[in-house]
Amino acid sequence: MANQFDERTQTGGFDPTVSVGVPRAARDAGLRKYMLSVYNYMASGVLLTGIVALLFYSSGMAAQVFLGGGILPWVIILSPLAIIIAMSFGQNRMSTGTLHMLFWGFATLMGLSMSTIFLVYTGVSIAQTFFAVAAAFMGLSLWGYTTKKDLSGWGTFLIMGVVGLIIAMLLNAFVFQSGAMSLAISAIGVLIFAGLTAYDTQKIKSIYRHVAHSSDLMSRAIIMGALNLYLDFINMFQFLLSFMGGRE
Repeated sequence: MANQFDERTQTGGFDPTVSVGVPRAARDAGLRKYMLSVYNYMASGVLLTGIVALLFYSSGMAAQVFLGGGILPWVIILSPLAIIIAMSFGQNRMSTGTLHMLFWGFATLMGLSMSTIFLVYTGVSIAQTFFAVAAAFMGLSLWGYTTKKDLSGWGTFLIMGVVGLIIAMLLNAFVFQSGAMSLAISAIGVLIFAGLTAYDTQKIKSIYRHVAHSSDLMSRAIIMGALNLYLDFINMFQFLLSFMGGRE
């Protein structure tokens, strides 16, 4: 996802506003606070999505809306995508408050959309998959944060993989309708978003030195970083659930 704060889009490799006269201990403390804020926002978004999904399903509205047909299910499903596009391309022009509202609106709409998993999968398999993905996400993100290996080369390959995954999903949904192909797509999807988790974590960490001098830029970077990690987590969860989830 495009991000103005990605250090690979910067022309200079040295930012004196954050490097000169700033003790290393202070920079490290600032980085930890920044990353913790990203994770807090991301985790809060996932929590909000889960609560909304469970409440929408428990109320019976999910079954009425998604099994009843009509245009409303498509509005609910496509609205989060519209918000992602708006945040990605409008982050330079939007205020920090607007980005905050869009993030929480996105998490809420994702909850409505993801309420369908309770109509398809057992509660036990949903819980098991969630905790498995949570453990994997923490491990992958920790590795992305601590590794000395430059993961920037993964970006193009992984984004191409996401595009190919979407094309394969559309072809399988409307042309092949193959169960075996669906399982293969799910397995590949888990691997791609596992890689993106490590890649995005390192990218978010690298952005810090470009925004540390501005509270406004840092707030924007935190929101967009949380959105990226949220998408990695949710997509990995959905693909793994479709691969190993027990159906009702």
